[in-house]
Amino acid sequence: MPKFLIWIAALAALIALPHGLSFSQQEILVFLTINVLLVASYRLLTLTGEWSLGHVVIMGVGAYSSALLTKKLGVYVPVSMLLGGVIAALIAVLLSFPLFRMKGFYFLIGSFAAGEIIRLLWKRFRDPFGGAKGIKGIDPMPDFSVGFYQFDFFEPTSYYYFAGVIVAVCLWILWRIEKSPVGLTFHAVHWQDKLAQASGVNVRAYRTLAFAIASGFAGISGALLAHYIGTINPNAFDIDLMVYVLTWAIVGGTATFYGPILGCVVLTVINEVVLRELGLEQMRPLIYGAIMILSILFLPSGLESIVQKFTQRRAAGGAAERRPAE
Repeated sequence: MPKFLIWIAALAALIALPHGLSFSQQEILVFLTINVLLVASYRLLTLTGEWSLGHVVIMGVGAYSSALLTKKLGVYVPVSMLLGGVIAALIAVLLSFPLFRMKGFYFLIGSFAAGEIIRLLWKRFRDPFGGAKGIKGIDPMPDFSVGFYQFDFFEPTSYYYFAGVIVAVCLWILWRIEKSPVGLTFHAVHWQDKLAQASGVNVRAYRTLAFAIASGFAGISGALLAHYIGTINPNAFDIDLMVYVLTWAIVGGTATFYGPILGCVVLTVINEVVLRELGLEQMRPLIYGAIMILSILFLPSGLESIVQKFTQRRAAGGAAERRPAE
């Protein structure tokens, strides 16, 4: 089947998907869409070889920034979402000065410490962050209509379409960045940092750039979340969620663009469909931990390696079928 027909069929399936689900399942679909952007942005950071434990806090920076801009300054919601991403990127640039004096394990721990400092600031100051209770009554996305369709953002289906478009645009930008000379330099910084430095590449500047871009998109995902649920607090961006992001990335694999997205989708389906149906939601951390360990032991390249084997086998089969005609 031609590729463009596959893409059209996939788009049609994504548009029709919420209409076959219950209200609660539609809400899960919205959260999944937002989490896809979160984990895809995290992968951009890992291109330079750095793994952060503060990425969900940066997501929270976007959520808090967008919420405060709308509540305190009356900024139009779509604009505040974009500014939330910009502010998250700027905070990442500030954090990069101490964090990129470290590498590897030390960067990992340093990012966790920096994230905890930000979370404690949210808890400490009631004005403007709302303290431990956070911010409530965040302005929703204003309703509007496009032709025959009326967007009512209290309905998860409308927000799914809105978030889907935003996430699709963000994923396209992330993909283009990865395929650009800048993205190739990110890979060089990861795998051949000494050689890249000897070739005149400013390694620290490129690490900072990857950190800022990844944080900007994480901030947009946070803003999408804040204006959907209408309330945020520091506990919504703690280490528990960060562990889930790491699990999605590791189980899916980070060698390809789609690997972490695949991990996020598969584990969310397992969590929300299988575990919920079996009444095992309370055991989710235990089961996630077991899945991560089993993945590292028996599928070290992640779920993406299964897709790669399948596509390579199909390509080899297609070449074999064409060979007699040649």
